[in-house]
Amino acid sequence: MESPIAAGFRKMNLASAERHVFLCVGPDCCSEQDGLATWEVLKSEVAALRLPVMRTKAACFRICNGGPWMVVYPDGIWYGAVTPEKCKRIVTEHLFGNQPVTEWIAARH
Repeated sequence: MESPIAAGFRKMNLASAERHVFLCVGPDCCSEQDGLATWEVLKSEVAALRLPVMRTKAACFRICNGGPWMVVYPDGIWYGAVTPEKCKRIVTEHLFGNQPVTEWIAARH
């Protein structure tokens, strides 16, 4: 029988994940409403394209303005002010097409 931990890893597709996207949904860098709207787009677009991407909703990256903030690992690319529309383009171009949206990159590390 599969352990609950193993089942959790299987559910999140840990074995096949190529990237991990974190999205700060506020409430300090943006309104929670704006952050959660972007989160819903991230979830639906990643699922629709069946991308090997894990995603995590965060409550604070300690930037506290200019959000919602998105960071893509292992790429080390940070995007600020990620609206639902920007999120769709980031998913399509960066996560699917492997081309970061350079005009929206706030930081790299």
